[in-house]
Amino acid sequence: MIFFGEGSLRRALREFSEHFHRERNHQGLDNRLIDPSDEVGRPKGDMECRNRLGGTLRYYYRKAA
Repeated sequence: MIFFGEGSLRRALREFSEHFHRERNHQGLDNRLIDPSDEVGRPKGDMECRNRLGGTLRYYYRKAA
């Protein structure tokens, strides 16, 4: 990644931190999310993808049925 100043670096760190804590499974926690949102674990509904950092980080989840 190429950063254009402190602002873009801070944005990238904020996005990565949000992904790491809310969307990425953690093996130390039995592959459970640290802070899951309401859409996690739904058995039905269309699959959605949330992109962060221009698609470098992706998170797939189900929308409410």
